[in-house]
This record gives sequence, C-alpha cells and structure tokens, in this order.
Amino acid sequence: MTTIAYPPKPSPGDRIAVLSPSAGLPALFPRPFELGLRRLREDFGLEPVEYPTTRTLGATPRERADDLHAAFADPEVKAVISSIGGEDAITVLPLLDRELVRAHPKPFFGMSDNTNLLAFLYSTGIVAFHGASVMAELGRPGALHPQTADSFRAALFTSGPYELRPAERWRDVDRDWADPASFDGEPETRPGTGWTWVNPGRVVEGRAWGGCLEILAWLLMADREISHDLSVYDGGVLLLETSEEMPSAREVFRTLRAMGERGLLQRFSALLMGRPKTWSLERPTTPEEGARYAAEQREAVLRALRAHAPHLPVVFDVDFGHTDPQLVLPYGGVIRVDGPARRITVTY
Repeated sequence: MTTIAYPPKPSPGDRIAVLSPSAGLPALFPRPFELGLRRLREDFGLEPVEYPTTRTLGATPRERADDLHAAFADPEVKAVISSIGGEDAITVLPLLDRELVRAHPKPFFGMSDNTNLLAFLYSTGIVAFHGASVMAELGRPGALHPQTADSFRAALFTSGPYELRPAERWRDVDRDWADPASFDGEPETRPGTGWTWVNPGRVVEGRAWGGCLEILAWLLMADREISHDLSVYDGGVLLLETSEEMPSAREVFRTLRAMGERGLLQRFSALLMGRPKTWSLERPTTPEEGARYAAEQREAVLRALRAHAPHLPVVFDVDFGHTDPQLVLPYGGVIRVDGPARRITVTY
C-alpha cells in the first residue's frame, strides 16, 4: 500500500449492501436485524440490499467472498455494512479480489470480526469505518443511542472533521435477542465515566489502524493483512478494543507484547483503547467484578507499553468497541489526538 483514500459517500435514497462476511446470524436472530434494516430505511433514508449469504448460516468462505465482490462491483450500491461479526472472516481474506475492490471503492462499516476486512481495505488503499453493524448497534432495543446515531450519520454522509465526545451514558449489559420482550423498551444505561489520558503532553495526528485485539492476534498468527514493511504504520493512531469474549488481562498483555517484539507497537503516535466490555450473557458479572476486569485490562496495556512504547499517548475508555454507544471511527482515515486540550477529532 502506498496511498489510502476516502471512497465516495452515499446520499439518502441510495442503496447500501448488507452482508454477513463472518456469520449469517440474522438467520438466528431476525428481530435485531429487521430493526436495524428498518432504521437504515427510516432514519437514514437508505435502501438495504441483501445478498445470498446475508441470512445464511454455514455459508462457505467462497460464497461470502462472492457476495463481497458483487456488492463492491455493483454501481448502484454506494456503501457496504456488515450485519454483525463472528469468528470466520479470516478464511474469506485469501479469496478476495483486491483489484476488483480497489477499482470500486466504497465505504465499508463493520467491527469485531470485521477487523479482518477493515485491515484488508487499509492495505488495499481504501478508508473504511470501524463500527455500526446492523444488528449490534442499529438493532438496539428502544432507540439508537444519540451519540451512535450522530456519529454514524456523520460518517455516512459527510466529509471533514468530527469531534468525539465521552459517552454521557453507556452500557455493556445486553438483553437476550431470542426473547421478544428484550425489544420492548430502552436498555438500562449508567452515567458516563469520561476518558482517562496517559502521556497527554502533546498533539498527534495520524491514520487509524487496529481494531478488535483478538482478531489482530489471529492476523498476526496467520500473517495476513499486516504489512512486513512496518513503516506504513509510522505515526498512525492505533485503535484497540476487546470483545464480549472478555480476554484475560494476561492474554491482552501477551498480544501487545508480541506486537512490541515484532516492532509494530512502537510505530504509532497514539493509542485509543476502547471501553472494555465487562459483562456477557455467557459470563454475567457483578458491577464490582466488571470494574476489576477493566482495571486489570488497563494495567496489562500499560505494562506492555512500559516495555515497548513508554512515551505513547493513550486514551482509555473511548466508546468505539463492543459497548454502547458506539462511535464510528475512520479506519485508515485521519485522527487527531490533542492531549493538552483532552480532545479527539476524527476526519470522516
């Protein structure tokens, strides 16, 4: 990759591809999916277009790659959004036609396992967008969180600077999508806690790269979509967040240590660390247990940085990960981290 550029933006009334590059979970949980589609139509004025594997469980990597190719090649489709994440998009990567995608650049929205595709688009030279999957955020019970809605709208339709704000209220406790009653009203939220800054003494600006930490670990192991020429990451802003699987502090430290030993961690000019998800349906925690998990993760990150990038500016608890709200970040786009003013500005 020598250059990276923002693709043309859609306008209200345009068609947007809705794909499942990782897992066809709309087949299992139609309620949040249908709610997310309705909001794409009614709140954002877009026309969702589904593909053969969007609601198909067990679709092969080739079938999912074919859907991605069809969506990018269709001149009537102006953007692409993932239905949800999963754990299998890494198998799609070797099947993607990089030249086809490069010839038809479009905004792509996704996160979690879609980190695979965000990294692919980065190395292809296309700015993508971390966040705003159809089911997890657009399908939120009650209504979209206002900060999610505003950020997604700005990323979809506008170009230029957008200042991020700490969440006024947030949550990481989910309701069971299989229960219709889960969609009867607003989920319970709690007051925001603000951001925590480390080494905030300077202003830095760079292109964003990173994503879900567990997926980055897989990419490192498989040697996919991470350049051997680490200079392409020089001065960038590293984005890291962890999933609902809640990796241990030891795992977080070891992954960051490996990135440091590879010489990757030191290349970046700042780190934005997403607010960790501290509760899941499979692992419900008490508030005290959740707070302890978050504190242990933060110390694991700082421990790795002390060894490999001790002067790196870091902002903890930025709302762009698996918690709610979910601020959309331009992956490959420019992010400005102003430590003295405690401000983060992205360029959509």
